[in-house]
Amino acid sequence: MFFKGLLGTLPLLTLLRSASGDLLREIEDALKNATDCSSCHALLVPLQTLAHLGDDAFVDTFVSVCDDFGLEDPDVCQGIFAKDGPILAHDLRRISATGQTATKFCDAVFGLCNPPPVNAFAVPFPKAAPANPKAFKSTGKLPFQVIHISDVHIDRFYTLDSEANCTKPICCRNFADETGPPTEPAGPNGNSHCDSPVTLADSMLEAAQRIGSTAKFTLFTGDVVEHTSWLVTKTEVTNDLEAFNAEMASKLKAPVYPAIGNHDSVPSNAFPRNTTITSMDVQWVFDTQSAGWARWIGATAALQEGHTSGSYSAVVPGLNLRIISVNTQYWYKQNFWVYDSNIQQPDPNGLLAFTVQELQAAEDAGQRAFIIGHIPMGKEDLLNDQSNYYDQITQRYKNTISAQFFGHSHKDQFEIAYSDYSNQTASTATSIAFIAPALTPTSGNPAFKIYDVDPDTFEIMDARVYITNISAPNFQSSPPQWEFYYSARATYGPLVTPPLPADAPLDAAFWHNLTEVFAVNGTAFQMFNTFISRGGDVQACDDSCKAATICDMRALRAENNCDNPTPGFMFKRGETEAHISVSESDACEGKGIAHILKALVNRVSLSLISMRVPATACLDTS
Repeated sequence: MFFKGLLGTLPLLTLLRSASGDLLREIEDALKNATDCSSCHALLVPLQTLAHLGDDAFVDTFVSVCDDFGLEDPDVCQGIFAKDGPILAHDLRRISATGQTATKFCDAVFGLCNPPPVNAFAVPFPKAAPANPKAFKSTGKLPFQVIHISDVHIDRFYTLDSEANCTKPICCRNFADETGPPTEPAGPNGNSHCDSPVTLADSMLEAAQRIGSTAKFTLFTGDVVEHTSWLVTKTEVTNDLEAFNAEMASKLKAPVYPAIGNHDSVPSNAFPRNTTITSMDVQWVFDTQSAGWARWIGATAALQEGHTSGSYSAVVPGLNLRIISVNTQYWYKQNFWVYDSNIQQPDPNGLLAFTVQELQAAEDAGQRAFIIGHIPMGKEDLLNDQSNYYDQITQRYKNTISAQFFGHSHKDQFEIAYSDYSNQTASTATSIAFIAPALTPTSGNPAFKIYDVDPDTFEIMDARVYITNISAPNFQSSPPQWEFYYSARATYGPLVTPPLPADAPLDAAFWHNLTEVFAVNGTAFQMFNTFISRGGDVQACDDSCKAATICDMRALRAENNCDNPTPGFMFKRGETEAHISVSESDACEGKGIAHILKALVNRVSLSLISMRVPATACLDTS
């Protein structure tokens, strides 16, 4: 018996243990026709039947399809579907194939639907905004410094002289199926096809301490674990988290205020809601970080982190500043646990309510607040509902929030929130989010930031980026050399009209004015486009790309970005069908299960014989 048609000829005995030929033909037909949102809903019907046959049948089916199409190496197919397949099967057994959750599922998993309209929900606030909010005024004191690091993705199995140009999603390891001498031996300090070796991570921490020796504290916005998501285990992730906590403690003298990243669990991205009944809980992640972070955030906040799904709030000693760390993974499209109910749940695990609670405490105490998290609120891979509700909080507490800090994209970026998204001006710009570049070399030159912060207003006065150049001739022959790359104030301040005054902050209004400059000054925009990857992976960006990029800068609310892909096939300008583009979220996520399933529906519909999409760098999506 065979699975025929566009899927080719696949032996059913290896494809399924228990499904009937009729079901396979139904899945075949549904895959063949899966080119838009309505056909994706139709595809879910036979997949639900398959899911009801059990997790093993579901996983075995997709492992065989992944293998037979060569979507990934066999070990990658097996590992990814074994880890994430049961979550997708769990979802499919619990939702309607035609409901709104199914639309969100089709968007996240197959890329065949656009997000549905935002469900109306008014975030409850304990108090109305004060008629005369406290004014935070600068007295001209010297700013203090804050270090910002993110997305370190340390691979503790990185192996010197292993193959750096391999067929896996991430390289520079001794994989069992690799034979023969390497074509590109891995050097000691890292490679653009690989995650960070310990030597690179240690050099960054040492450079951050040396350059930011007077910093009051460090912000770490998540993602410790490397991208080998098909291999990682609970033991490995626990060891990775503990090891990096110890390294930060030994090399950074000031306190660290961290956030949890989407890769800091097993499976990656998997954070079940409190309403989900499952044996795959992630309390062990929160317990590990509660114990590891207590040295910096204090016992009360550490206890809060362990009991509030990885979120906490802490007042910085000696400063009128509260740092609120939010576990954004419950609002992440690639957290497949959020698709297991037809009932819309506006506030998974109460994290919106937690954020309100802590901002209200800050307002009542006359404090300013930094909000930190992993995934920026305006990205395409944030759920529009929760991003909208979070924006309501941002607007309510706009006088308390001085700045927000995220990572995840691996790019040097920013996003602006507006009180009126239909009238985006400097006067309606209310909050600014700084997005840190990554340490991992997969997305450009490794980098970190240092901010100058006004001690009265806690607004950002400058943001300086430091990099190590992985293309430098001596990069592998000596310890990585970290150097100043650019100052946002010195580079961008003179570009706006009038030029930024010496005592003015880099606030939301300033960044909006800069987007106005980018819209008319091609040289300035292309400079920003180079800075995105720190000059390490610069992607061409034409006028259409520029318009979309500026749109994204003006979207700290996900529904307003310009990254939602048209369902179906997306090609970069000038690409052939053999180079199908991936969204920014797919590229940064790596070759996870959604990447493979999107490749599958593309492959079936296009009848491509082979396709390999680079996923070890964050690609431009224009």
